[in-house]
This record gives sequence, structure tokens and C-alpha cells, in this order.
Amino acid sequence: MLDKIKKNAEEAKQTFGYRLSNGLLTIADEEEACKDPYWAYRFALHIERANIEKCQEAACKDPEYAYTFAYYVKGANIEKCQEAAGKDPEWAYYFAEYILGANIERCREVCKGTEYEF
Repeated sequence: MLDKIKKNAEEAKQTFGYRLSNGLLTIADEEEACKDPYWAYRFALHIERANIEKCQEAACKDPEYAYTFAYYVKGANIEKCQEAAGKDPEWAYYFAEYILGANIERCREVCKGTEYEF
């Protein structure tokens, strides 16, 4: 029975998340990672020699991951992340609050008139 389970596990398609969580990704998986903002952020965070600019470009397609990229990924371009995060008042607020080097006035302008105004 155990052999059958092992064989099925070996034959099953491994998801991108599974491969990332188990240290099975390589730099060759970067193209696949950059198809989704979340995976691009996670790839840049966890894979040595990841192309930070390329991953950031993909992550910045979503305001939440633009903020997260700026917060966690060493070498992130803060200005580029702020521009993307600033498309949503919530993430602009968090950007102003937690990201060193954020343009506070620009964040304040985005948040003006919303529940995130400060």
C-alpha cells in the first residue's frame, strides 16, 4: 500500500506553490512565477538570483503585492512599488505607514476623501 501511495505522489503534478514550499524551484521557473503578482513576489523573496526588476514588474500589477514587495524584498524599487500601491487607497495608506522612503504626500493625496485619509 505504501509503495502505491509513493508512486501516486511521484506521478502527481506538482503545483508551483508546492514546488516553492519544498525548495524545488530554480531560476528557470521565473517565467512561470511572473505570470502572477503573488508568485512573482514570493519568487523574488525566496529564490536566490531572482531577477528583482522582472519580478517587481509582475508583482506591481496588483497594489497589495506592490506594497508587500516593497516591504519584504531587498532591493525593491520603492518609487515603482509606491506608484502601483497608490492605485488603491488602502495600500497607499499602508505604504505611507510602513515603507521607509515612501512619499508621504503622494500617499496622503491618494487617501484623501476615503476611509484611509490621514
